[in-house]
Amino acid sequence: MSTQPSVWDLVRQFAAAQRGTWKQEEIVSWFRRHAPEQAKDSTVHAHVRGAAWNVGDRSQFSGREPFLTRVDTGWFRLATEEELARWREGAATSAAASEVPMVVQAIDEPPVEADRTDWHTEENIQRLIVEGLRSTGWTIVRIANTATGETGIDVVAERNGETVGIEVKGYPSKTYARGAKKGQPKRTAPSTQAAHWFSHAILAAMKLRVAQPSWQSVMAFPDFPRYRRLYAAKRR
Repeated sequence: MSTQPSVWDLVRQFAAAQRGTWKQEEIVSWFRRHAPEQAKDSTVHAHVRGAAWNVGDRSQFSGREPFLTRVDTGWFRLATEEELARWREGAATSAAASEVPMVVQAIDEPPVEADRTDWHTEENIQRLIVEGLRSTGWTIVRIANTATGETGIDVVAERNGETVGIEVKGYPSKTYARGAKKGQPKRTAPSTQAAHWFSHAILAAMKLRVAQPSWQSVMAFPDFPRYRRLYAAKRR
């Protein structure tokens, strides 16, 4: 009796036959033609994401080794041996130590000593992150002076041979916090500016992964619905 290939095997079969990058819609169309009764579109989407080593969350397929690389939103290709080797190394490191999440959300209540109207400033979020790391056994190696706009990694910490670099962002206020325009309303809406800050954080985190591939690259934001939506959209 013949055994029907799994959806995972069919995704691998499709990917192996492609040259270069391909759109997710292409494999969905392929499944509709060749295995219409075996997988719904949503199942195909889930398997393609799960087969990529560099997506935000592949916990559903954590027991399977990936074989794809996500090039951009909706675009994939076969992963190279070098990429898979880096993934295996990272997976082994994560298994040996407590996992640091790719996105850290700060608490949504202001600290007592902070200005309760601006608890979500970058300086306050950075301080909360540092306090949380120290309380869980991390040694702080670097703290950038975010108040003066110091460049570089905002927070670097070490624990049990593992290093984490954190890009910290606050949430924009409606008025200028410092300078000649302090107290005056900003022209850009906070939600719009938050999207810019989110993009800047992603770029910084990606640069850190290239510069320090053995480190955990983390983005830290205050817990606002706008950031949650941006993060959810990025994972699709």
